[in-house]
Amino acid sequence: MALTQAQRERYARHIILDEIGERGQLKLFSSSALIIGAGGLGSPCALYLAASGIGALGIVDADNVELSNLQRQILHFTADKGRAKVLSAEEKLSALNPEVKIDAYPFFADDNNIDDIVKKYDIIIDATDNYRSKFIINDACVRNEKPFIHAGISGLKGQLMTYVPHKGPCLRCIFGAEPPDRPKGVYEGVVGAVAGVIGCLEAMEAIKYILGRGELLTGCMLTFDALSMEFRKIRLPSDKDCPVCGAHSEGDVHND
Repeated sequence: MALTQAQRERYARHIILDEIGERGQLKLFSSSALIIGAGGLGSPCALYLAASGIGALGIVDADNVELSNLQRQILHFTADKGRAKVLSAEEKLSALNPEVKIDAYPFFADDNNIDDIVKKYDIIIDATDNYRSKFIINDACVRNEKPFIHAGISGLKGQLMTYVPHKGPCLRCIFGAEPPDRPKGVYEGVVGAVAGVIGCLEAMEAIKYILGRGELLTGCMLTFDALSMEFRKIRLPSDKDCPVCGAHSEGDVHND
């Protein structure tokens, strides 16, 4: 496959980089990513992956756009209030880069559907805001041997890690049992720009994985404190007794 003149112009700043070049751009064209969550984390991540020229981008979210989302969920505009987030996202991403195939999934990822979805993509991105969803993603990716990028934000802080099958700990290695989620209707504050920082880092990790360049956040958690502008990289070992990815695991944990 050869780049068209229009593609050479669009991706010129990629192509001149030794770390990407034409070969790397072609890798992006032929790759796919699934973003679960079209909110504060998913918005910047989706925008940068679409802009990068990734071949296919799946977006999973069952929610509609609310006015309170707009302080941080930059894929959605005021006029989108009441629309399905996946349709709002599809419209913006297609306008940004019509060459990217957008797959919209207007439902929540759960134990019944997640395996069928993650199997279709090269890398999975956790852009959700609750522990239940994060652990469903974790377990499905371990079970299907799919890499995924985990992220979380709260207030003025965020965290990020990358799981690659057989190369580092999964979420259950680190947290053990799932922490309890907040009760329905109880929300945490968050600065929109923090979601932007962490969501952009998720996109960068996905691009690095696809290109096979650089050092991924495998086996460590990157934390960010916006007030002090400090990043910390914390090394995290795998748990050989992990019920999901450990040597004697069955690759799944069900919580009733």
